[in-house]
Amino acid sequence: MAMTKLNLNSTKTHLHSSQFSFLPRTLPKHLHCAFASPHRTTQHASISCSVAPNQVQVPAVQTQDPKTKPECYGVFCLTYDLKAEEETRSWKKMINVAVSGAAGMISNHLLFKLASGEVFGPDQPIALKLLGSERSIQALEGVAMELEDSLFPLLREVSIGIDPYEVFQDAEWALLIGAKPRGPGMERAALLDINGQIFAEQGKALNAVASRNVKVIVVGNPCNTNALICLKNAPNIPARNFHALTRLDENRAKCQLALKAGVFYDKVSNVTIWGNHSTTQVPDFLNARIDGLPAKDAIKDHKWLEEEFTETVQKRGGALIQKWGRSSAASTAVSIVDAIRSLVTPTPEGDWFCTGVYTNGNPYGIAEDIVFSMPCRSKGDGDYELVKDVIFDDYLRQRIAKTEAELLAEKKCVAHLTGEGIAVCDLPVDTMLPGEM
Repeated sequence: MAMTKLNLNSTKTHLHSSQFSFLPRTLPKHLHCAFASPHRTTQHASISCSVAPNQVQVPAVQTQDPKTKPECYGVFCLTYDLKAEEETRSWKKMINVAVSGAAGMISNHLLFKLASGEVFGPDQPIALKLLGSERSIQALEGVAMELEDSLFPLLREVSIGIDPYEVFQDAEWALLIGAKPRGPGMERAALLDINGQIFAEQGKALNAVASRNVKVIVVGNPCNTNALICLKNAPNIPARNFHALTRLDENRAKCQLALKAGVFYDKVSNVTIWGNHSTTQVPDFLNARIDGLPAKDAIKDHKWLEEEFTETVQKRGGALIQKWGRSSAASTAVSIVDAIRSLVTPTPEGDWFCTGVYTNGNPYGIAEDIVFSMPCRSKGDGDYELVKDVIFDDYLRQRIAKTEAELLAEKKCVAHLTGEGIAVCDLPVDTMLPGEM
């Protein structure tokens, strides 16, 4: 056997039973390699490889700039042959979950829930694909170090990068959290354009490299219109696979109803947030139920429901900022978990959840071709169906019309990003949520 020594920027290894066999990503499989350096594999590891005499020695390896390609991180460069391990034979096939804005505060809470099995279950191994920016790459490495130190058995791979075309490769879930916050004096139209460009690019990347059935949850605000931009730039992915996160608003509404009725949260069901994730959103108390009763029967103070309850839910984020000094992060992460679990576990009989989805074919008479929060049920297969057995009154329809008009206006603002012509931005009163500022 001839021996050759190579210096590589990135390697990926596989553990088969009790033997280590190190296989660089860029080398043919007939090479059998072992590390000659104790250093972390992301730091130019030295690898010795044996080459069979009848095989041509590999040429110099062409490597990419490490800042622009995803790399396995540390111990996560050791992926395991699940079939060879007794204790993991009952595990499911590993899933790839991509997270943008992965060095941010929301992700700092979310990633550890994903890795622990809390979201997809205790038998679901997971690979995390973390997208950051040039400015956040060191923080992203810090996140990977913390994940490494947490010893999650289900977390089999972690890769980090700043190019969505690399990070989103084969993603089966994409949680798009990263977005530019609204700066002082910035008009909402400007934020729609700036963040819209981010989500247009990410939509194109998902379209090019992600799983054809990837499920996408857009968190970065304004999330409804960002989700619309994203899906319009991903024509090869079903539009129904895109969601805008309104679950935090639903959770807040449940909390307020429970407090007013003097019950715990688990007694509150069938809560919907209609429309946009903005102060035009419509918390629906007409269809909500408390301990099995219609909310309007459990709470006799109808004036409170129409005024204080609605305004409290709409402005809860601002109230939190006043107390906390920053926008919600932990509760947003929890709501992302709730949103995913609502899609991967069957909806309890008679209940539903809300999520912002594409309106084409909706049974409520809401304008088509926007992303609008509506009540849904799921069989637990990652898909959903819209709930048909909901009731409306004049109050609810008037409120829904207002949030619908806002989303239609936002859609015109981003026409240049959805392939629908020249943008015409004539937004009504600024209804941006405080967390977007």
